[in-house]
Amino acid sequence: MKNLKTNLIAFFGILLYTISAWAQPSGMEVARMTDKRDDGEFVTQTLKMQLIDKRGKQRERITQTFRKYYGKERRQAIFYLEPSNIRGTAFLVYDYPEKGKDNDQWLYLPALRKTRRISAANRGDYFLGTDMTYEDINLGNKLSVEDYDYKYLKSEMVDGHESYVIEGIPVDDKTAKELGYSKVQAWVDIENAMIRKAEYWDIAGNHLKTLQVTDIRKVDGIWTGHTLEILNHKTGHKTIFTFSDVDYNSTVPDDIFTEEALVIGY
Repeated sequence: MKNLKTNLIAFFGILLYTISAWAQPSGMEVARMTDKRDDGEFVTQTLKMQLIDKRGKQRERITQTFRKYYGKERRQAIFYLEPSNIRGTAFLVYDYPEKGKDNDQWLYLPALRKTRRISAANRGDYFLGTDMTYEDINLGNKLSVEDYDYKYLKSEMVDGHESYVIEGIPVDDKTAKELGYSKVQAWVDIENAMIRKAEYWDIAGNHLKTLQVTDIRKVDGIWTGHTLEILNHKTGHKTIFTFSDVDYNSTVPDDIFTEEALVIGY
């Protein structure tokens, strides 16, 4: 009888462990949750950027941003409105779904009256004084399923929301060098597949920066993060992105996503 009881305890322990393993997603499954999350066919929004150095000195930028899907291809444009000394600066990206095909990215600098193409090798460069890279800007609140191999670590509460914690390692050294990261950890909300937090390590393996996403709520039925705060642990510099006037219903014209629009404005 004693042996039977022991065997039953062992059996149910194994059963519970197996059920738990089945319920637990893989790291790549979690990353794909963010990639497949509905973020609307198009969106228009105002973005305020606050750039704060380690002494607390602050600069502010106001931009208008647009994004639109063409099938699985995603196009995004950012136009700087304020302050006056950088008004007219603009950024455009075509994010292609084909594996191995580099995105097309252009940056227009009015002071130089020149449009500069951003190559894939430079996508890990910081975007116009912020603590976000060109690739970070392009991804938004999604994870790249092409550039990283992911593993599941655990589940954890973030701001009162249960989240999957996954770790991403670049698929090869070339990709790591392009991205500027040797490792990324992301906390993905189980309910809505929004990234609530992320940690980044540089190529040398040093803890580089922390991202916090707050004020996550639905707009036009679509989950939207309204505040992003990025702290660079190396420099002490901080960037705060605040989104407002988010509109998923108004159609975005195709001619917004052209090199000509970068020069003449939207």
